[in-house]
Amino acid sequence: MTARRTGLIGSVVLIVLVAVNLRPAISAVGPVLTEIQDAFHLSGTAAGALTTLPLAFFGSYGLVAPFLRRAPRSESLLVAAMGLLIIGLLLRLVDAPFPLFAGSLVAGVAISIGNIAMPAIIKRDHPASITTVTAVYTLAVSGGASISSGLAVPVEDAFGSSWRLPLGLLAVPAAAAGLIWLPKALGAARAARSAPSAPPARAAAAVVWRAGLAWQVTVFMGLQSLLAYVVLGWLPTICQDRGLSDTSSGYVLALTAAIQAVGSLGVPLLERRMRDQRPLVVLTCTLTLIGFAGATWAPISSVWLWAVVLGIGQGLGFATALSFIGLRAHDAGIAAQLSGMAQGVGYVIAALGPLAIGALHDATGGWSVPMAAVLVICVLLAVPGLPAGLNRTLGSPAPEPAHEVNAAN
Repeated sequence: MTARRTGLIGSVVLIVLVAVNLRPAISAVGPVLTEIQDAFHLSGTAAGALTTLPLAFFGSYGLVAPFLRRAPRSESLLVAAMGLLIIGLLLRLVDAPFPLFAGSLVAGVAISIGNIAMPAIIKRDHPASITTVTAVYTLAVSGGASISSGLAVPVEDAFGSSWRLPLGLLAVPAAAAGLIWLPKALGAARAARSAPSAPPARAAAAVVWRAGLAWQVTVFMGLQSLLAYVVLGWLPTICQDRGLSDTSSGYVLALTAAIQAVGSLGVPLLERRMRDQRPLVVLTCTLTLIGFAGATWAPISSVWLWAVVLGIGQGLGFATALSFIGLRAHDAGIAAQLSGMAQGVGYVIAALGPLAIGALHDATGGWSVPMAAVLVICVLLAVPGLPAGLNRTLGSPAPEPAHEVNAAN
């Protein structure tokens, strides 16, 4: 194995170490939420806020980044993200309601920093394999969520402990990731002091926020995330209302989440055979639409098939949306600002999804109208997605030829 290949693998491993920490603070809460609710005598709305608070702040750093005079180094952002995440996780262990909710909010901000810093690192360090490394990154994010939610209750039972143990243990991998990235952050800071002054972050932000291409990437990110939040928030309830047991409904959601990894890994494999990413957008829209329709109206005994279809479609969509950030940016500075815009605005769009679907369900007393609206969104996803899938870059003097982009991936 060559030194270059070893270095590449090591760099990807570092990315994975951070990625596995970017969802457990949320996903591990669900299995023990009833215990937390009983411990603090929380209402159903208050208990639900423990998972929705971090989601609401997933893109918060991206909304602040354009106003910074100088963009922090990506390595420093990741170390800061892991430090904040540890603080948020430990705050939730305090025996009082306020630290419980404050910790959830801090964890959401920490995750937003990691979410937004990572695509810029992938663009800078892996320009020739953006879709492949992004697929590995999304697989690690999904894997961290799946493992943490699956182990929360078994860890609690194995040690005869309360919910605090599995949630507190999440600080260990976050601390490990932060410590491993710390030397890189210090090295990057030393290099920055001796390097020529970088352009102000606001200059790159001005280019990005005024570009139609950036808004196409942003709306695609937002709509596909909105659909993912609908699955997370309402798919088990839909299955329960159609006659499936609570346990089986939870397994349907778990299956969808697990299959998303397959969809994510399919992006680099399919992209190599395509001139651009528009077929991935069409495939994402089609599979997601079929999956939602099947889960809502097909015989409930077939819901496992539709869960698989939905998972593949959403895995393709998430990996494609993140890949757009690196593929459509001319350099790492533009990628950092595009990442902030796409995820900052995108997650605000996404947060409206579960609320709107819940309101439609309450207004109509059924799932036909809200899920018909979801199918319309699946179709509308192609409107920003198809132009975002064209091979061109933001911030460059001229578009890159299609064969050059494909050769780089």
